[in-house]
Amino acid sequence: MLRVAVVGCGKAGENHVREICALSEARLVAVCDVEPVMAEQLSLRYRVPRHYSDVEVMLAKEHPDVVHVATPPQSHVALAMMALDAGSDVLVEKPLAMDHAAAESLVQFAMARQRKLTIGYSYYFDPICCAMRTLVADGVLGDPIHVESYMGYAFDSQFGAPVFADSGHWVHALPGKLVHNVIDHLLNKVTEFVRSDRPIVMVHAAQRSPREDHAFDVPDEVRMMIADDAVTAYATFSAHARPVGHHLTVFGTRSTLHLDFAAGTLTERSTTALPGAIGRLSYTFDQSWQHLRAGGGNIVRFVRGDFHQMVGLRQLFSQFYACILDDGPPPIAYAEMLRVSAIADQVFAQVGMERRHSA
Repeated sequence: MLRVAVVGCGKAGENHVREICALSEARLVAVCDVEPVMAEQLSLRYRVPRHYSDVEVMLAKEHPDVVHVATPPQSHVALAMMALDAGSDVLVEKPLAMDHAAAESLVQFAMARQRKLTIGYSYYFDPICCAMRTLVADGVLGDPIHVESYMGYAFDSQFGAPVFADSGHWVHALPGKLVHNVIDHLLNKVTEFVRSDRPIVMVHAAQRSPREDHAFDVPDEVRMMIADDAVTAYATFSAHARPVGHHLTVFGTRSTLHLDFAAGTLTERSTTALPGAIGRLSYTFDQSWQHLRAGGGNIVRFVRGDFHQMVGLRQLFSQFYACILDDGPPPIAYAEMLRVSAIADQVFAQVGMERRHSA
């Protein structure tokens, strides 16, 4: 059984603790936060044996097999390197680092230390994403042609509200502001299909909310077009479209796959062999049947207790721990993690230019 420690006891850290505690292959031995009260409270809520306010002390005393870094992004690289240097394998919350160069340095550091590294892409292992990969591998999609990744956001959510309530919140120090903290969830769905290390990236960003309402310069509507020689993609972040959605559509030469992360459904649309109006009618019933079947499956998952927002995070942890125990490859390829950070750099550079031109 792996001995696991979590650094960072905020909302993300608590999500990690909850999912670690649900797994049999790991035992949570310690939590750590620079705010001692946060570490103590989290350890009490989840009955974690020990809590610390100093990472170096925790590493020296606990010698964890795995360290989860769930702190603000500004500290990811330093804390991850510290844990890797101490002999731990490391899972880092997204984004991996503040920029692509730092992400590359961290990956190289992990490889040099012969330790395993992965990133907290929770939706990457959502059941509908896993099902999509099976369909793609089976040839149902055909060749991918175009991808559309969409994520909505609510300012008054449990994650959004604290950002605008505190002018000193760490999100405001990120190059991409609010978008920087969520862009990996958009881009890691695209980089499965757009595999060039140097894709074309075009960005439009705007702040729809009046500045006097939020008193912060935060882009809240961002559109990205990404393309390589074979596949194009759109990635959209919207804080104003309602209802708040989160979905992915993959267009292929044989069929189109649509994943709705809010509903937990995956549907396929392919060319019907039926003629005219009959074909149009059959599409409606086919889609209805697919949604009904997906809904029934979700009821079964709900009864089992695995129909929840963090189910993908739990699966990621399980696969990461398995690769450590079996000495296999990490569940997310380093090349893919770095493609995300490289595209993010281009996005934030263009967002910065737009903001300067509009000032």
